[in-house]
Amino acid sequence: MGRKRSFKPGDRVAWNASQGKVEGTVEKILTAETHIKTHRVAATPEHPEILVKSDQTGAEAAHRPESLKRR
Repeated sequence: MGRKRSFKPGDRVAWNASQGKVEGTVEKILTAETHIKTHRVAATPEHPEILVKSDQTGAEAAHRPESLKRR
């Protein structure tokens, strides 16, 4: 099994979206269920999700750690 990626607020990251590659900043590590707009984020301490903010649009989104790459 691969090494788990860990991120912290302020880290610069990139991810793939339907529009192509997006870059942004880690805002928060989510460890409990939350909502972003109308989307339910099923984060837990065992399966955290990473709240990121896009540099281009300023939009926030939650991603699994394995979908993010450090910049």
